[in-house]
Amino acid sequence: MVENWVFRWVVLVVAAAVMGVEGLGVNWGTQATHKLPPATVVQLMKDNGIQKVKLFDADDSTMAALAGSGIEVMVAIPNNQLAVMNDYGRAKQWVRKNVTRYNFNGGVNIKYVAVGNEPFLKSYNNSFLNITLPALQNIQNALNEAGVGDTVKATVPLNADVYQSPQDNPVPSAGIFRPDISGLMTQMVQFLSKNGAPFTVNIYPFLSLYGNDDFPFDYAFFDGVPNPIIDNGIQYTNVFDANFDTLVSALKAAGYGNIPILVGEVGWPTEGDKNADVGKALRFYNGLLPRLAGNKGTPLRPGFIEVYLFGLIDEDAKSIAPGNFERHWGIFRYDGQPKFPMDLSGQGQNKLLIGAQNVKYLEPKWCMFNPDAKDLSKLADNINYACTFADCTALGYGSSCNHLDANGNASYAFNSYFQVQNQDRMACNFQGLAKLTTDNISTPSCNFIVQIVSSSSSSLVPSLVAFLFITLSFILFN
Repeated sequence: MVENWVFRWVVLVVAAAVMGVEGLGVNWGTQATHKLPPATVVQLMKDNGIQKVKLFDADDSTMAALAGSGIEVMVAIPNNQLAVMNDYGRAKQWVRKNVTRYNFNGGVNIKYVAVGNEPFLKSYNNSFLNITLPALQNIQNALNEAGVGDTVKATVPLNADVYQSPQDNPVPSAGIFRPDISGLMTQMVQFLSKNGAPFTVNIYPFLSLYGNDDFPFDYAFFDGVPNPIIDNGIQYTNVFDANFDTLVSALKAAGYGNIPILVGEVGWPTEGDKNADVGKALRFYNGLLPRLAGNKGTPLRPGFIEVYLFGLIDEDAKSIAPGNFERHWGIFRYDGQPKFPMDLSGQGQNKLLIGAQNVKYLEPKWCMFNPDAKDLSKLADNINYACTFADCTALGYGSSCNHLDANGNASYAFNSYFQVQNQDRMACNFQGLAKLTTDNISTPSCNFIVQIVSSSSSSLVPSLVAFLFITLSFILFN
């Protein structure tokens, strides 16, 4: 009996040693011109001990790849579908198609449904203000009616701008919901609490620095500041704690101070701004992960915090309206390879990120500026054209390729377009301004990529097989 107990204890210790921070999740976004096969991404998460994933939709191929993985999943309803979910019948259809369909032994371990994504952002001009709460209510009620409401909870990932501290008392303990949506937020929190669902918030210390040179730089990280904020005797040395506790206070002021809080997104980009680089990202994560591993929590909410890092993989097709950094939040590059030596354990185990396996690349060739080109009058127009349909954000101020000369800028733009177009020879002409090369034209700090083979062509058969398996299992077990 003792030997069996010792054996089980050893197994648990070994299992814990190969995992990351307990319950650590990641956001898996797929707004990319060339996607890794879903099965490759799922294996990438498993290899790195990532136990939870937050999606931005409920794509069939993604869900098929997650089937049987044991990874806990948050599926999502995009903002453009919120109005449809105001019809209870359509909400029930969505739950059947995207939740209960996968609810069988060997299916997908769905834990949450994200109803919308930051729908109350001021930039949306109240577009989703009146339709988000009814959608949330309908989805949770549909989950309850389907008999899975005890294990699957609907929540709304919200930006941290839904709460604030008064200007005359800017401390966490004075936190309140934004006055223009205060009543709506109270109703939403009441419904979440009634159904045992968490309040989900996205917190971005990086954005405190972005475009605000007056913000105290070190306050965005976790390694201390000379002048902390003092609030009722509590010292706040970083913006994450202060932001989180402002929410705790806002919830308390609304009468729901004990509702669970889930951090749906937190991370640091590595490109696209003077403060977005590998060094600062590593500094941020090296501060965040040990805190999570130690279940330190915040001054007003000590203990475990459920957190989803943003994000897993770079997305070269995301909108850059908020900033060029939007395409560079991943802890892995576009091809699933680690950007930096990051220890997900948060415990100094030196267990660094493991890259995606068996990634298929296009041929090792690049498109570059043709130095023999005679007519350069159309060069600017051709660069603009290339960057309209490809990702040139690494050329921006403060980014890794900002040091290139004019010819280098042209080569980077032309190659980015050429790779997006799957290395089509006709995509490397640009009115005679470009030519092909098999020599790697990267510099020590600026990577001219070779794209991967997109999952649409590399994983069609496995995804189809998995999809058919899920459909058949649903029929058999339901």
